[in-house]
Amino acid sequence: MSTHFFGIKDWTFSYSHSVGRNEFAGTGFRNPTDLALAANDVVYVVNRSYENRTDGIHITIATLNEEYIREFGENGEGDGEFIWPSSLALDAQGNVYVSDEWLNRISIFDKDGKFLGKWGKGGSGNGELNRPSGLAIANGSIFVSDTRNHRIQKFSLDGKYQSQFGSHGSGPGQLNMPWGLGLDSDGNIYVADWRNDRIQKFAQDGQPLASFGQSGSGVGQFKRPSGVCVDNDGDIYVADRDNDRVQVLAPNGRFISSFHGDHQLSKWGKEKLQSNPDMIRQRALAVAYDQGKFEKSFSHPTAVRVDDQQRVCVLDSTRGRIQVYKKSGDPVL
Repeated sequence: MSTHFFGIKDWTFSYSHSVGRNEFAGTGFRNPTDLALAANDVVYVVNRSYENRTDGIHITIATLNEEYIREFGENGEGDGEFIWPSSLALDAQGNVYVSDEWLNRISIFDKDGKFLGKWGKGGSGNGELNRPSGLAIANGSIFVSDTRNHRIQKFSLDGKYQSQFGSHGSGPGQLNMPWGLGLDSDGNIYVADWRNDRIQKFAQDGQPLASFGQSGSGVGQFKRPSGVCVDNDGDIYVADRDNDRVQVLAPNGRFISSFHGDHQLSKWGKEKLQSNPDMIRQRALAVAYDQGKFEKSFSHPTAVRVDDQQRVCVLDSTRGRIQVYKKSGDPVL
């Protein structure tokens, strides 16, 4: 697909490949809710799993070339453990910050998964959390979507409260269960305002700057958007979760493009099939039923990230995988 961008560029988003498969451990993901991209194609993935399969709760470290590196964390309330992990972010040193909605805390690990510390407690006062989700780090501070308190809080990286913005409502600058966070090159904060079905843009001091979208399934409309990011061109990517798609917007909020999934079997998926002939037959029947449309499509994409190579990585949550696209553009003559 390709879409003209105000006569400046002809943007093309081309499917590249997929990473992962549904699996509770090892070379796969289970109910993943967020991802973060690091140097050398490394990707960190939050596996939230399910209440009846707590053995699937952990963070996976892999590469976009489907090299499995390791996993860390497990179910529990102790140091380095999770109950409902939701989001993660990386600081300038590569340390990993993970939010836990149930424990109302942020846990910190080094790049290899060694536990370094934790902070946070439940409540509604300054610096207290109620179901924290999305995270974003900028200029030595971390922004947290304090979801059930309907606000964004700002902390130092060691958990000292600094400021907050937002209040419960649907007016400009108000929030209703905010989820994913993104940053642009100017340090502005983009919030996936989940229950309000919109994206809001704020300055770092919390001043509301813009709002994009409304409830619906049409162009530029959203249904429970859960993730947002901004690329080096200033274009905005939205994981439009309950519409099973990703939408791309220009910096001013104008619609550019959308995609709904183009999955082809990943390397890890092929390895699983090769070890299970019965699964090969079952998959062939399923693909023949609808020409593979079901297998290709997103199902509840919860997060999207773009790296410096203009690779768009979509976390396809229900399907347990990452679909990778490549953004390219040529001048329009």
